[in-house]
This record gives sequence, C-alpha cells and structure tokens, in this order.
Amino acid sequence: MPRELPFPVFDADNHLYETREALTKFLPENRKRLIDYVEVRGRTKIVVRGQISEYIPNPTFDVVARPGAQEEYYRSGSGGKSYREIMGKPIPSIPAFREPGPRLEVMDELGLDYALMFPTLASLVEERLKDDPEAIHDVVHALNQWMYETWSFNYKDRIFATPVITLPIVDRALEELEWCLERGAKTVLVRPAPVPGFRGSRSFGLPEFDPFWQACVDAGIPVSMHASDSGYAEMLNVWEPGDEYLPFKPNAFRMIAMGKRPIEDAMTALVAHGALSRNPDLRILSIENGASWVSHLLKQFADVYGKMPQEFAEDPIAAFKRAVYVAPFWEDNFAEVVDIMGADRVVFGSDWPHPEGMAEPRNFVDEISGLSQADQAKIMGGNMLDLFKIKQQVTA
Repeated sequence: MPRELPFPVFDADNHLYETREALTKFLPENRKRLIDYVEVRGRTKIVVRGQISEYIPNPTFDVVARPGAQEEYYRSGSGGKSYREIMGKPIPSIPAFREPGPRLEVMDELGLDYALMFPTLASLVEERLKDDPEAIHDVVHALNQWMYETWSFNYKDRIFATPVITLPIVDRALEELEWCLERGAKTVLVRPAPVPGFRGSRSFGLPEFDPFWQACVDAGIPVSMHASDSGYAEMLNVWEPGDEYLPFKPNAFRMIAMGKRPIEDAMTALVAHGALSRNPDLRILSIENGASWVSHLLKQFADVYGKMPQEFAEDPIAAFKRAVYVAPFWEDNFAEVVDIMGADRVVFGSDWPHPEGMAEPRNFVDEISGLSQADQAKIMGGNMLDLFKIKQQVTA
C-alpha cells in the first residue's frame, strides 16, 4: 500500500513509452518514409529522413531502464561507477508503460491520484526536421493522432496525456490546437526552443505567435514546456566537436556548459519579447527543467530592467512570477524555490517511469517536509488541480 498523505497527489511529470508505430501509423502517404526503423548490429534504431538517430538509443522501448534507476546517482553522485553500472539491468516494458488502463492500476499502487502524461520519443522530432516546417507539422499531427487513439487526452479524469504543438506555421499550430481541444486536451506541449521556420529560427515570444498564446488563454489551458532537444548541441559543437544531442551519453563539458540554458532562454524570450505581458493570463508549466536556474534568471531580469526599463512592458520578474509554474527536481533547494516563486507557483513531478526520476513518487513529500502542510498540499497536487480546474478529488 502507498503511504497515506492528507491531500490529493497530482504528478505533473509522468511519461508513456511510445510503440514503434507512434510516429508512423498516421503519417500522410507523402510522408510515409520520413520516419523509419532499421537494424544496426542487432539493435533497432530510428531513422529520421534517412539519418539514423542515437538521441534515444532504444527507440522501441521494448526493454527499458527500471524506474528511478539513477535516483541514488542524483542523490549522492556516481561514486566512480560507469553510466552502465548506474543504470543497472534493464527490464522488459510492461503494459503500464504503454496503455492507460494498466497505468491507472500502477498509479493506484504508487498512490498517485492524477498524472500529466508526456510522450518520450516525441522530443527528437522537431530538431531533426527543423529545415522542413511542413514536415514537422505532419509528423506532430501523426503523433497526436496515435496518442489520442492509444491514451486519449483525458483518461477517466485522472491521466492527462499531453499532445504536442509545433509552432513554425502559426495557422497550422492553431488548427492543431483546435483539434486537440475538441478531443479533451487539458494542456499542450511546446518545446522550449527557438521556433524553426522557412527563413531560419525565431523566438516564440514575438507578436506573430500571440494568436496561439491567446487561443490557449481562451481555451483556459496552461502550456507545458518539458525538457527536450532544444538544439543546443550546435552551440556546444564549436567547443567540443560532436554530432546530435545525446542525453544518455553525458560528459562533464556538456553538462556544465549547457546547464539549464534552454529553459532559461525560453523563459527570457517569453518575457523580454513581451509574450507574457501581451497575454497576461497565459500560464506556463516548466516541467523536468528543475529550478536551480530560477534565481539566476531573476537576478538577470532585475539587473537589465534596472538599466533599461523602457525595453519592457512591465517588471519582468512580475511577469515571470505571474505566468510560470516550476517543477523543481527533488534535489533542488525547495526552501529557496518557494521563497522566490511562492508555494502557489511550484508543482511536483516525479518523471516516472524514467530512470532519472523517482521510483516511489510520493516520497517527494519528504523533500518538502520543512514546509507547512498547506504548502506541501499545494505543491503535491493543489496547484495543478487549480490550474486544471479539477474539482473532483480522488484519493488513490
């Protein structure tokens, strides 16, 4: 039995593992060969537009790392162990990783009342097709069709699968948003990265994207920004030559140099380019980006605002704190995060069943034991319930 807690638990960061057909089943005929799978020395690899990607080394997810395999690493460091030793022996995928019915049973075993469910494989699509915006929109729609067929976007008012919206062509983004909303989506996933386009990339904080942000406001939904491949490998390659971003092959330089730059820059774009001020009711969920970057970013806001206030429509810190909800990593300094953001802008996410997440999500409450029970209740579920306008409160 899961440990008893005196409040509902809403995990803002759960993941599904896609099946092999997730990106291909619903592709239009003219895109059928855009995504494929090949065997390389006995291992299945995903191919995007003829190029093998190692971004996710096991894209079929038939065998995966056990949930929480890296928890001790994040708590105490590697102790000199290799990456393979830290990950441990893989396990076969279970139905709960692939289907909502079995997942709900596991959620009950874990003591999770609600979960926001993110795809896993989807994070590689946009960066590898960034020079073909039409193709990105086609693949994203195909993925959303598969996700809706397999998981729905609202399973029994407890599992909320998160469809993807890509922004290169705003009219198509609006069409995709409407398609998702008609099918019950409670939030949508936007990559925290520059938006690719026909003439290069640009910031989604610019006015041309306001129709999309306003449509989310009108629909009453928050926008989720989950850690992804934001394209920063290109910048790091000038220092340390490499190829694509490989999150499962970290090294010291890339971990230090990249840090939390993608989410910091994404939030800076929303603030400095005015999107949060022109759309004051927009709400953004920052998921699996941690929170160690928040204090640094707000110091930068304060410094620049003090020097050139005329460049901002309002105090950038006020805009950020009004709009953004942050899901810290469990190893972050919670007292500091709550002190900066307020308990009503902090949410809990376990990243289950990913290896870098928590094996027992409810244990997250131990990391915030120094807070009042009222603040614990907000972080463990209350803020998400309010944001998602959920009145019914089940207790697993």
